[in-house]
Amino acid sequence: MSDIELAEGAVKVDAAVIATDLGLTPEGVLNALRDRRLTAVCEQGLEQDAGRWRLTFYHADRRLRLVVDQAGQVLERSAARQRARRPGRRMLSSG
Repeated sequence: MSDIELAEGAVKVDAAVIATDLGLTPEGVLNALRDRRLTAVCEQGLEQDAGRWRLTFYHADRRLRLVVDQAGQVLERSAARQRARRPGRRMLSSG
C-alpha cells in the first residue's frame, strides 16, 4: 500500500502520514479515531480541481490539510493550530 490510496469511493491513509502534524504517534491516530477525538473530511475537486482531493484532519487544537492527486501523491500540505472547538457551547440571551 502506498501512503494514500483512493479507490472505489474509499480513502485509505497510513496513520504515519498524519501522526506528527497532529501531535500523535501512529498508534495514537488509531486510538483517537476509535474514540472519535480525531475527525476527517474528504472533499473531491470539481471543474479545475477535478482529479484532486482535499483531506482535512482535526484533532484537539490541530488541523492538517492534504491536497492529493488521483495517485495519492501529496500536492499540498498545511498544518495549523486552531482554537479548540468546545462542544455544547450555549448562546447567551438578553432578557
